[in-house]
Amino acid sequence: MIKIYHNPQCKKSRAGLEYLKDKGIEFEIVEYQKELITEEGFEKLLVKLNAKPEDMVRTQEEYFKKRLKGKQFNDHEWIKIIVQNPKLLKRPIVEAQYKAVWGDPVERIEEVIKNAG
Repeated sequence: MIKIYHNPQCKKSRAGLEYLKDKGIEFEIVEYQKELITEEGFEKLLVKLNAKPEDMVRTQEEYFKKRLKGKQFNDHEWIKIIVQNPKLLKRPIVEAQYKAVWGDPVERIEEVIKNAG
């Protein structure tokens, strides 16, 4: 089953959701700011994304600009920061059993759809 980590207030996230709907794909919506991701869950997601935690940080967020910009953190520290401040997570993230992608641009979601079946 494909999952989309979604924020309804985010234009890019809504575009990713529409992309999946237009493809007629069955999927589960995870509103990750309500259904918080655990550190372990985020670590597993990072493996599927083939990404480092800091690669998934929204640097335009006010929290990042005021508290994190210019500071150095190791991967474990970044994971804690993102899990505790989920609005920092880039979105949408679309996940299948073995692969996940950041859906910006939305066409990247196709990589997950192709590998989901």
